[in-house]
Amino acid sequence: MEKLEGRQSRKKVVAVVGGGLVGALNACFFAKRGFNVHVFESREDIRKAKIVKGRSINLALSHRGRQALKHVGMEDKIISKGIPMHARMIHSLSGKQSPIPYGRKGQYILSVDRANLNKELLSGKRRQKDAEDLNDRRSDGSKDQIHADLIVGCDGAFSATRKQFLRRSRFNYSQTYIPHGYMELTMPPVNGEFAMKPNYLHIWPRNTFMMIALPNLDKTFTCTLFMPFEDFEKITTGDEVIQFFQSYFPDTIPLIGVEALKKDYFRLPAQAMVSVKCSPYHIGDKCVLMGDAAHAVVPFYGQGMNAGFEDCIVFDELMEQFNEDFCAVLPEYTRVRVPDDHAIADLAMYNYVEMRAHVNSKWFLFRKYVDNVLHFFLPKTIIPLYTMVTFTRIPYHHAVERWHWQNKVINYGLLLSAVGAVLGGSYLLTKHSQQVNNLAVPAEKMWTRLVSFRIPGMMTTQM
Repeated sequence: MEKLEGRQSRKKVVAVVGGGLVGALNACFFAKRGFNVHVFESREDIRKAKIVKGRSINLALSHRGRQALKHVGMEDKIISKGIPMHARMIHSLSGKQSPIPYGRKGQYILSVDRANLNKELLSGKRRQKDAEDLNDRRSDGSKDQIHADLIVGCDGAFSATRKQFLRRSRFNYSQTYIPHGYMELTMPPVNGEFAMKPNYLHIWPRNTFMMIALPNLDKTFTCTLFMPFEDFEKITTGDEVIQFFQSYFPDTIPLIGVEALKKDYFRLPAQAMVSVKCSPYHIGDKCVLMGDAAHAVVPFYGQGMNAGFEDCIVFDELMEQFNEDFCAVLPEYTRVRVPDDHAIADLAMYNYVEMRAHVNSKWFLFRKYVDNVLHFFLPKTIIPLYTMVTFTRIPYHHAVERWHWQNKVINYGLLLSAVGAVLGGSYLLTKHSQQVNNLAVPAEKMWTRLVSFRIPGMMTTQM
């Protein structure tokens, strides 16, 4: 017993600041390695709270996040409580629905409940060897104080831990609020079943704004309206809400309900979205930032949580590589991770334009078909950007570099093909003008055929 107590007294102590998704998962990783882990959270323990306050109700879990969960033995449990989404379902203004698969057959992202995931991770942390209970304010108002060998800041986009980094020289920091806000609405079940097809991420793209809907286990959909703040502010009455939805999302009115729309639209004001970049992520061998504290991103690539979860597994891989030496691990973590997190922050910004506008473009859809046809025949040479980001662990910044290279190659190939077709057509027109006239097909009809061509199950797109 004395030997055991002596061994335990020499364990390194890790203080995880923030009991959200990334903080709770980090605690699982450190506890699995046998560290003495303490989690500090200023809010009420989510496992005991009757009302859970926070951001979006559901999230999209993909490969990077799943790999991190798998590493701590929690992937299967979380997947069992998620809903697979195999494709986008694009809703046109006329009400027409067009599915665009995310990837090859069998590839999908998962709609998961944020609160349930957080509870499972905190409970999972307690199941790991040598983990401590969640630390919070004591009932008498006092606070726990411990001496920690490492502080891990996972306390969100407005991180108190990161504020201490700002006191130091040569710390780069920027935050950008986008001019768009978001508002969540609920689409209830119809006769006890989903009001729309459940295995899709539904999107209503309207160029300058959009609405999306993700399925929940209780057969509801969480609808999120993304729109410039000035447009939100123009709508001041319930009748104006209905008029707006009648103009842009008419198929959703009977599904959400007129009275529910009038009420829920004004329940909370539109919420802001911020993108945060900083570097370095560490101070010496004592403190490190992860998740939104290091890289808050806007939600339009569905990678915020997944990037934060990948932070955990990258750090754990470096702990293995450097034999848990914080002096070597922390600077290497900054070197490896900063370029990737900055890359996904930029991609998330770009993807909002794609989701609300580009998906309506015939050229965009044609290029997606071309990309996927090439990926089918050259799977190791041409990989769509979305596939690299969502279904692999290719580093984000490498995925972006490869995407730019592929675009140049494909666009150059299309240009050469077009030039060749024009020259060949001109030659035939000159030599066999009468025969060509008899065989000519209207350009519009050719375009329609080209755009409609696809290989089943091979279409991918973002988010």
